[in-house]
Amino acid sequence: MFDFYFNLPLLVQGLIKGLAVILVIFPLAGACSMAERKVSAWIQGRPGPNRAIPFWFAWVPVLGPVLQKLGVFHLMADGAKFLFKEEPVPGHVNKLYFLLAPLIAMIPALTTVTVVPFGAFIDGAGQVIPLALANVDIGLLAVFAVSSLGVYALILAGWASNSKYPFLGGVRASAQLISYELAMTLSVVPVFLWVNAPGTPATMSLARVVEFQSQPGLWGGTWFIFLMPISALIFMVSLFAETNRQPFDMPESEADLVGGFHTEYGAFKWSLFFVAEYAHMIVGSAIFTLLFLGGWNPLPWVSLAAMAGALHLTALPLVLGLLSIGIFLGKVIVLLFFFMWVRWTVPRFRYDQVMKLGWQKLLPLAIFNLIAYAIGIAIIQQ
Repeated sequence: MFDFYFNLPLLVQGLIKGLAVILVIFPLAGACSMAERKVSAWIQGRPGPNRAIPFWFAWVPVLGPVLQKLGVFHLMADGAKFLFKEEPVPGHVNKLYFLLAPLIAMIPALTTVTVVPFGAFIDGAGQVIPLALANVDIGLLAVFAVSSLGVYALILAGWASNSKYPFLGGVRASAQLISYELAMTLSVVPVFLWVNAPGTPATMSLARVVEFQSQPGLWGGTWFIFLMPISALIFMVSLFAETNRQPFDMPESEADLVGGFHTEYGAFKWSLFFVAEYAHMIVGSAIFTLLFLGGWNPLPWVSLAAMAGALHLTALPLVLGLLSIGIFLGKVIVLLFFFMWVRWTVPRFRYDQVMKLGWQKLLPLAIFNLIAYAIGIAIIQQ
């Protein structure tokens, strides 16, 4: 049924993929913004956004009040507000770079989504085929390489604002990225040391990691969060720091930097920074799901293929593909909720504590963890 798509010119296929990314990421980022306010309201014991509703929809039985209580219409109101508000450009900024920074922030966020497999279906031969816009062998390396470029947008925004608070926010962003990028990278090396067993082609494919967690047997069918809990912990803490989420929101830090790198921004340009932040959260949660939570496998030691056989869905690839996407998105949503929960329950670190945790705690722990697993994996695979 996909023959029509594959017969299109490569340029047209690329445009379709790009449009698909935008149509998925922007609504998801908006939904995260709405969910964050509802989660914060729930944690703080207050109603949250529940007022905005079109007058003609307020009288719809059941559906109108439910959507109003969930705050769905606040999402629409926010989108319209950001589009139509006045675009302030202060006179003291470097205008070219000031305008470029929000656009540069969006590029890594939208690019990394293309190499993330988000589901799978089983063909007639029983082969599990991952669903991804670009299923490449260097998937994780591409994510790390491209997502780390997002910090340049924060540095550029801070420098181009010609203001002390944004400049300090940009400096903090660059220092924080360098501090936690090493620990994050080292935390996933044991995963690929285990997956790339002797005699198998070396790969950094995220789909291959999920395939390993789908194999029958004790070691092959176990999620990596159980095999490598320290790696999972280091990756999760580093992910908080890489996405500038509280308690690691030093580049923004409203208490002492007003708003940090985006202090001088408003309206649509300001919203692009936060769409990029939520997009990085979504991609980071997806990567954690693929590496440590079995991807689209429903349960530990229960693979997608086993579930398909038990539910007699092997002959229904479309249904199975949608089910795998639903399982994967369910895990991502749980992790996004965890991000929001931590933000509203854990106090912000001091800047010196952030640096100390990154260099004196996480990095030595990641190195020790890598050495220990390298030795252990070498013994097991002999």
